[in-house]
Amino acid sequence: MKISVVTAVRNGAATLPAMLDSLHLQSHANLEHVVQDGASSDGTMDLLRRQGLAGMALVSAADGGIYEAINAGIRRATGEVIGLLHADDVLADADVLARVEAALQDPMIDGVYGDLQYVARDDPSRVIRHWRAGAFAPGALARGWMPPHPTLYLRRDVFERAGLYDTSYRISGDYDGMLRFLTFAQVRLAYIPHVMVQMRMGGASNRSFAQMIRKSREDYRAIRRHGVGGVGTLMGKNLSKLPQYWAQV
Repeated sequence: MKISVVTAVRNGAATLPAMLDSLHLQSHANLEHVVQDGASSDGTMDLLRRQGLAGMALVSAADGGIYEAINAGIRRATGEVIGLLHADDVLADADVLARVEAALQDPMIDGVYGDLQYVARDDPSRVIRHWRAGAFAPGALARGWMPPHPTLYLRRDVFERAGLYDTSYRISGDYDGMLRFLTFAQVRLAYIPHVMVQMRMGGASNRSFAQMIRKSREDYRAIRRHGVGGVGTLMGKNLSKLPQYWAQV
């Protein structure tokens, strides 16, 4: 099973080496790395050419934002299964993609997701939040549940029937996309009870108070758009993060 990992990056030279190392370590051999660079100016392209996977599909061009870049990468991907891995993230162990392939041997499953750890930006060995996603249950979306997007791997036909990410969102296009996949497309997901990705804190959605407010507004727009709830859903989504700060691994 060919798995395409799509990376949208702009000026990510500081964290890319760790992400690339995590790809090189994967025990799953049939791996395509599709990189969509947003005209970086910090040496990202040189680093990718030196340390990237053999056969890496690399394009560099100015874009209109993260979701436009992700969509461009997905369109170029040739794998049967597609997932995302950002420059600040790493696959948590060498068997992450092997577990994805094993779960997707079931033809009734459209995609998989797992657990996520947020780690300190200056010390990736220090876990700040542990997001144990758990299995999907009816009514979960209305309570604010969502699968951790960085752990989500989908068969390519999900994008073909449900569409790509809505570029009118600046921060919450991933949440909007997941709600669309789970409602309109009726995607069937399997839960892998392992930490799949470690993400550095300080991303676009949480780097400032203004960004957090904007994210909440965009989240609410997505909730209403897909008819999964209202203010209570947004509150549940935000409150569900609190236990992650003291969750035991």
